[in-house]
Amino acid sequence: MAEFPAISKLLNLFLNISFIFLIFLCFTHHFSSSGSSFLSRSKTGRNRDSGAGCGQLHEYSDREAKCWYVKSHEGCQNGGYIDYLQLFYCNFDPVLGYSALILWLLVLFYLLGNTAANYFCSSLEGLSRILKLSPNVAGVALLSLGNGAPDLFSSIVSFMSDETSEVGLNSILGGAFFVSSVVVGIISIFVCHSRVAVEKSSFIRDILFFLIALACLLVIIAMGKINLWGAISYFSVYFVYALFVSTSHLCCRKEELLGDSNTAAASGSPILPVSKNFLGYQTEFGRAAEEEEPSVGFASDDDKPTLQEREEPLLPERRRRRRCLDLEPSTSSHMFVCRLLFFLELPLYLPRRLTIPVITAEKWSKPFAVISVTIAPVLVAIVWDSHSSELTWLVYLIGGLAGAISGVIAFFTTETSNPPTKWLFPWLAGGFLMSITWTYITAEELISLLVSLGSILGISHSILGLTVLAWGNSIGDLVSNVSMAVNGGEEGAQVAISGCYAGPIFNTLVGLGLPLAFNAWSEYPAYYLIPKDTSEYETMGFLMGGLLWAIVIVPKRNMKLDRCLGGGLLAIYLCFLSLRIARALSCLY
Repeated sequence: MAEFPAISKLLNLFLNISFIFLIFLCFTHHFSSSGSSFLSRSKTGRNRDSGAGCGQLHEYSDREAKCWYVKSHEGCQNGGYIDYLQLFYCNFDPVLGYSALILWLLVLFYLLGNTAANYFCSSLEGLSRILKLSPNVAGVALLSLGNGAPDLFSSIVSFMSDETSEVGLNSILGGAFFVSSVVVGIISIFVCHSRVAVEKSSFIRDILFFLIALACLLVIIAMGKINLWGAISYFSVYFVYALFVSTSHLCCRKEELLGDSNTAAASGSPILPVSKNFLGYQTEFGRAAEEEEPSVGFASDDDKPTLQEREEPLLPERRRRRRCLDLEPSTSSHMFVCRLLFFLELPLYLPRRLTIPVITAEKWSKPFAVISVTIAPVLVAIVWDSHSSELTWLVYLIGGLAGAISGVIAFFTTETSNPPTKWLFPWLAGGFLMSITWTYITAEELISLLVSLGSILGISHSILGLTVLAWGNSIGDLVSNVSMAVNGGEEGAQVAISGCYAGPIFNTLVGLGLPLAFNAWSEYPAYYLIPKDTSEYETMGFLMGGLLWAIVIVPKRNMKLDRCLGGGLLAIYLCFLSLRIARALSCLY
């Protein structure tokens, strides 16, 4: 697994350089193009032609006409902070435009997954510790929330608009289908030579609950509407599943303690996957596999800290001793390369570090802590103001005062050498809130970009949600679960397979249940009308088919994962994907 940190660092460096390039590119074209701003100006109240959507865009042949169209039609504004259609048609040529949008898409996917892994999960871990939650409750509730945060917030953002709600629904279904078919299929093929067997009760339990969740969702889609109590009932099914898992896990642990107290702690049925970062290499609950430091630091085995060193705060002297790219520390090229890489990795790291309070021993820094609690309320005020046109000055006044007071308190109540040990809840709650804020900002921009790409390419929004958004949010599951199954033996395979079903169950029930409850609440006491999309029946049919294939084949193979299971699941997914792509291309041409 040693290659994963190096790959992560290289990816991080590439995305930071891409981000710097995109910023330079946008502002260069912004100042060279008179009166053509790429920033969204949805609150300025420009006069626009009426009309829903941006459907007539491709009726114009030349780019100048399309530029005029996206500027003058309200439906071409997709709710993000950047006007991607105007950027594409008015500022860039086609090749440069596609390249910029694809690079920005990769950056957004990275930010969405990385923020959840390095900030959101660590806050959840700290909250579970100070609230003294049992490992079962923390695993079922908080760990699922940490792993499913990208899907959850993408779904919530997409359901805020009727035009993009199909993106959220299809991304959840697409992600669930991808993980339960492709990821399980690849795991089965990779571990087939080891004759690994999974626990029968856990496997059947997870698939049956997944089928129940999909059956409930199928009823809701068939009805085409849902009220507040129906949405709450659908959302609550997950708590039934969590209670069932926790109870069965406790019973299993009790039997093991009665049988052999020495091995009880090491065995037991895994209930949910470990948390993962963007590249997905395994971590402890809520702890990133490595510190998100703005330093490439490819350390040799001799430079790796011991367990005792990991538990102690990382001192500045030790940070400076980290090696860069295996160059000799005494050379001038070493210092130059390290400093260059340090600054290149700052763009995506620094804004979040300056606004998300972090009090873990490994990342503690008093200047960062004071600055983060000072700026965080201001960022919340900016996000609030971007979605509201009333009392702007009051929002900024409250945010500024809250930030100033918090900064002063943090400055006088914290030490330079050690993180705070008292009054941890406000720190952790602040980190949790700001992690949600950053995840929400990124998810909102990601949905806006995907909708814009759909308008540019003439592709249905549901197809993009089913493929691009679902795949992007599932990359971590693919890498982490496959790696765990291959390298973790039978226990690792059990955890990986449990994660391949427990994660989609959470996303299906909570990732869709919460947005449905929010929208039904806004329409209360009336019903919330769900947009019609007949392709959803097709997706759910194939998804259920994959689950039924697994629940039939695995017991017949004595609960062993083999090529028959993996090949069948991959074939089902490829058949579905080929059918959807062929249908999309036929509609396009």
